[in-house]
Amino acid sequence: MMSPVAECLIAFVFGSVVGLLVQRSRFCNTAALRDAMLFKTFRNTKALLVAMMVLTIGFTGFISIGAGNPMRFDVGLNQVLGLFLFGTGMVLAGACTVSTWVKAGEGNFGAVWALLFTFIGMFLFSLIWSFLYWPPAPSAMTGELSLERLQLGFSNAETLQEKTGIPAIVFGLIQAAVLFYIYQAIKRKEAKQQGSAGVESI
Repeated sequence: MMSPVAECLIAFVFGSVVGLLVQRSRFCNTAALRDAMLFKTFRNTKALLVAMMVLTIGFTGFISIGAGNPMRFDVGLNQVLGLFLFGTGMVLAGACTVSTWVKAGEGNFGAVWALLFTFIGMFLFSLIWSFLYWPPAPSAMTGELSLERLQLGFSNAETLQEKTGIPAIVFGLIQAAVLFYIYQAIKRKEAKQQGSAGVESI
């Protein structure tokens, strides 16, 4: 067992390295999707796919050996609405939460405002959740399909492992293979675009 001081030091070093990489690479989750759809550029998209592949394999690998501790939460209409609102906010802010932190550290006043209202929104939601238990009541979150409560239950690598007996890493490798296929399709698309640009310049 590590001491709290050692844990804080490791977290500080890890956070500093990740922050430096994000700042220097200008990586942004919002740009990964926005640029691909609007501008047909895929620099951030490819980086996001690689990160997802690494995280998927690593996370499901930990679950397979019993060291994973994934969150369990029901997916329902409330999550769909919340993700839509969060995605809309990211587009309006022009950055994801990660790059907003970076921009705020660089002195971008707009990013500071975005972070401030992110905290305010999270605080207000926690109050609503604590006092009103909405949406929806925790008693409705059973992990099972419940259409009358607009809940779809939940299913992740751990629950699939429990129900099927198949190690979670298998599902992780399948997902990573799908992500790699998408990555390769983007690479082929970029090569085709570069070829077409070369022909037009001639």
